[in-house]
Amino acid sequence: MITVIGLGFVGLTTALGFAEKGFTVYGIDIDEKKVNQLIEGELPFHEPHLAEKLKYHLNNNFFITDDLQHASSTSELIIYCVGTPNDKNGKVDLSYIFHSLEQTLSLQELKDKYRLLLIKSTVPPSTLETKIKPFVESFNVKIGKEIGIASNPEFLREGNAWDDFINPDRIVIGIDEEDKKGFTLINKYYKPFHSPIFSVTPNTAEFIKYLSNTLLSTLISFSNEQSMLAHTLGNIEIAKAFEVLQLDKRWFTTDKSKPVNMAKYVYPGCGFGGYCLPKDTQALLTLNKELQLTPSILEGVVLTNQKIKTFLLEKIKKEVDKEEVIGILGLAFKPNSDDVRESPSKEFIEKLYDEGYRNIIAYDPLAINNFKSNFNYNIKYAKSLHDTIEKSSTLIVLCQWEEFILQKDRLKEKKLFDFRYCLGY
Repeated sequence: MITVIGLGFVGLTTALGFAEKGFTVYGIDIDEKKVNQLIEGELPFHEPHLAEKLKYHLNNNFFITDDLQHASSTSELIIYCVGTPNDKNGKVDLSYIFHSLEQTLSLQELKDKYRLLLIKSTVPPSTLETKIKPFVESFNVKIGKEIGIASNPEFLREGNAWDDFINPDRIVIGIDEEDKKGFTLINKYYKPFHSPIFSVTPNTAEFIKYLSNTLLSTLISFSNEQSMLAHTLGNIEIAKAFEVLQLDKRWFTTDKSKPVNMAKYVYPGCGFGGYCLPKDTQALLTLNKELQLTPSILEGVVLTNQKIKTFLLEKIKKEVDKEEVIGILGLAFKPNSDDVRESPSKEFIEKLYDEGYRNIIAYDPLAINNFKSNFNYNIKYAKSLHDTIEKSSTLIVLCQWEEFILQKDRLKEKKLFDFRYCLGY
């Protein structure tokens, strides 16, 4: 049996994914509103496939409970999927992990047989070795004998989380080589996924997660930096240039008909957003500085992610009168998601308003309610794409929703700024 602590985007996907493979899973979360929604079979956020999987597995082999004692005492594997937000200085806040570990380790039943504590939450390299292990040991347990502790980073993309979990390209486990019981358990629960399992040191596992996300943010910022040069030089077909760039055979697998998916990150836009890339890039930057290193590339990545928004805003200021009605197309940070955290649209709307643009109407197929509840902006919201087009004199595409792409001819009837380069040349 498995207990998953934290039923957000990562935790719920993890719990339902193991349930799909036939394991019994307990889910625990401290957010009562979220828990009540899940008990009713409702998803508290949008993520394809999870709603139907929740309804299928709920109370069959996935059980939501507030009884940590029962869940933990009957589970071999306890997975921590709690939040690790950054503080105002960019340092990762580990308090949710320590609180969850304390609650678990305070249970006497936890010591009656070996259990593996699996940290799936994203934490900076060396966290498990230097912070979590000493904390666990302070509860008078013997790591490797009574309790196992390991890092198991997630590689889930919002909008594709279910497929990423069920069909992983790799499973990374950071565990001490001496902990044979822990590795046996890992193999037992991950064997049905038929994916390569890489057993590495805990530091290495944590490092791999940050390598993954900061490389993606670097690719995006590189593309945006070059797009600013292209705009400034003029007469450059930016979208076509990047699409031709990706025809280089080094972007392809051995099957040349299938481009490498990572190539899509080498493409200009209006900056990266969401929860993971901004948070993890800033966290790794902060860690470098704490160690008195000079992370010039990461500093440039963060700086470019801000500069691209200012640069694109200047284009709007030169071409759009302040009395015009501006239609913002896309409020989520990416398509197939209702997540508005660090959304480029947030900053664009703020900057436009600060510059005196007061006639703003926004539309998104999924994220309007989330955007309204998170940000109190004095703008209007459209009920449909048609409504937005009809009421706007200028349109700004900030998220590459398929609906926008399918209606590109209609969008081009208005003054159009395609800041995602998704509507063709």
